[in-house]
Amino acid sequence: MIKLVRRMWRYLTAATGQKFDERADPKVQLEQALREAQDQHRRLTEQAANVIANQKQTEMRLNRAMEELEKQNTSARQAVLMADEASKSGDQDKATEYTRAAEAFANRLVATEKEVESLKQLHLQSAQAAEAAKGAVAQNSSALQEKLTERQKLLSQLDQAKMQEQMNRAMASLSESVGQDVPTLDEVRAKIEARYARALGATEIQSGTVQSRMLEVEQAQMTSEAKARLGQIRAQLGIEAGERTEAAIPPPAPAASEAPPASTAE
Repeated sequence: MIKLVRRMWRYLTAATGQKFDERADPKVQLEQALREAQDQHRRLTEQAANVIANQKQTEMRLNRAMEELEKQNTSARQAVLMADEASKSGDQDKATEYTRAAEAFANRLVATEKEVESLKQLHLQSAQAAEAAKGAVAQNSSALQEKLTERQKLLSQLDQAKMQEQMNRAMASLSESVGQDVPTLDEVRAKIEARYARALGATEIQSGTVQSRMLEVEQAQMTSEAKARLGQIRAQLGIEAGERTEAAIPPPAPAASEAPPASTAE
């Protein structure tokens, strides 16, 4: 039962994560990844600064210890010389005191020498750690810069992908139905072509009807009457009608759609 619950929990977690990844904005996720990389670099830089600070502190302690070692060495030598001079002058009390002081300086000198050796080892280790920390920071800084450069590239690709998706949707809307109230371009084209074809068919049918032929006959008759009337006018004016004058009158039209003007018929 426990194994089944664990398997169901893992399945639900994986399914939820997959749905989240599908719906999440890649631009936001990219910014989150870069922010995490910048935070990691900041933490690494702080750690490196602490390592370098430790190295500097060890170096200062070593310098102080070496200065103290030099002072104690000088003091011990001076105490030995003063004890020797007191012994030569016959002052045994001072000679004993100077000898004890020299021994005390010698004890300090030995302890300081041990401290100096320990600090030298510690300083060497801290210096190596500081160099390693500097190298890690430099390497991580280079990697972070590459990520920032890659960020610009990915953002550009993301914008291009969005623009291409919008163009694909626009192209698809030309051949697919947008909605119940919006016809497609193919549907509108078919409707216009069908209407144009019907208009052409109606024109063709009307051009072959009896009424059309009757209009042609009437037009021819009116043209003949106009020519006769024009001949009478020329005769009254004493103008002879030649072939060139008669040729100016246009022949009757094959298909008349309108009646001639009233002034011509008179």
